[in-house]
Amino acid sequence: MSASVHLTTHNLDALKFNTATTRRNSQRVRIGAVRCSVSTAETEDSSRRTAEAEARRVTLKNGGDSLDISRVLNGMWQTSGGWGAIDRNGAVEAMLRYADAGLSTFDMADHSRSCSWRPMIQCVSSKQEGRTVVKNGKDSLDICRIVNGMWQTSGGWGKIERDNAVDAMIKHVDSGLNTFDMADIYGPAEDLYGMFINRVRRERPPELLEQIRGLTKWVPPPVKMTSNYVRENINLSRKRMDVSSLDMLQFHWWDYSNSGYLDALKHLTDLKEEGKIKTVALTNFDTERLQIILENGIPIVSNQVQHSIVDMRPQQKMAELCEATGVKLITYGTVMGGLLSEKFLDTNLSIPFAGPPLNTPSLQKYKRMVDAWGGWGQFQVLLKTLKKVASKHGVSIPTVAVKYILDQPAVAGSMVGVRLGLSEHVKDSNAVFALELDEEDVNSILEVSKKGRDLMEVIGDCGDEYRR
Repeated sequence: MSASVHLTTHNLDALKFNTATTRRNSQRVRIGAVRCSVSTAETEDSSRRTAEAEARRVTLKNGGDSLDISRVLNGMWQTSGGWGAIDRNGAVEAMLRYADAGLSTFDMADHSRSCSWRPMIQCVSSKQEGRTVVKNGKDSLDICRIVNGMWQTSGGWGKIERDNAVDAMIKHVDSGLNTFDMADIYGPAEDLYGMFINRVRRERPPELLEQIRGLTKWVPPPVKMTSNYVRENINLSRKRMDVSSLDMLQFHWWDYSNSGYLDALKHLTDLKEEGKIKTVALTNFDTERLQIILENGIPIVSNQVQHSIVDMRPQQKMAELCEATGVKLITYGTVMGGLLSEKFLDTNLSIPFAGPPLNTPSLQKYKRMVDAWGGWGQFQVLLKTLKKVASKHGVSIPTVAVKYILDQPAVAGSMVGVRLGLSEHVKDSNAVFALELDEEDVNSILEVSKKGRDLMEVIGDCGDEYRR
């Protein structure tokens, strides 16, 4: 029998045998204590303890090889990830408590090694579902396929407390979710990343630091894009994030009639050549402009766009161009601010106070997308379909929603918003890596998705919602 142990919890009572176990050091009887006589009761008690000790252990043997073990084994699979962050010192203390309680045999494996700094689910290879590479020519960056979106730090989702937010970022990294997305316009997001990365440098080994990625965006006003202006703004992000080189700079432009975006991107490419930026990317650009940018020799590695089961616009013109050129998509709005979740299943928002409040900017934004797509009634049909798939696989609706988009052509990663220090979705996010949707799952989701309106006709191409 192997009993699972979660080494930050005190769950010994259910596993203890009836005998009271002495603690080490101060609780043990000191050597040299004077005993004048041994009573019959003491003798019987000693015999009973000996019999119980023998009952709790067994010997495994073959020929001259043998090993005696506790019949209840402490299973340590739970240190490999998915059960919460493991603190090294706390874990060792817990192991000592188990041994003191007589549960002195531990079971582990080489492939479930863990310590306080090592991610519980590591995205370490581009071949694994958890990590991928975006590249263009000699420029490349490996990222975790679940990206922690930090729009939620900009206000409207609850007050962010700095230390708690950094603690939450550390927890995400320790769980293997080590890629963060932010922007110069997301309030304190870049500053929080700077504090976080400094803490990682102090408290974690270089191996972990090398896995962390910070993707930021630059969203300038449509002014003249001079070299000095671009450089000053990029230097500001580098200073806030406390890095010598930005892992990825994703560029946004409001007005296509102003061709200054090409000037800005050429200056960004120059900064990349200087080592100030590792990769240049886009956010919310449409297919036509992406092609123009590529034709101008700008080495774009990815385009960040809105993409969900409701909003499948990127799988039309954009995905075709991406497949032809190697540019990847990083998606946001994939769980629609939380609308694609059990929380909104079987709710009627047309009745005041009958359903969960739409009390965040993301919920309000994506509710408008639901209305454009097919309305709340049709959305409930989608949620019920997703719930059926989720129940079949033992996961949540958001996990299914993210996996479905990650499986789409040209998609490298999907954003899951993080309300740092307020709420988290670490378990659901990590569950995506193990989920495999079969043909029946995909067809059932596709059938419902197609019943909604084509948002390409309603809104336009990717990013057009910002330029209407």
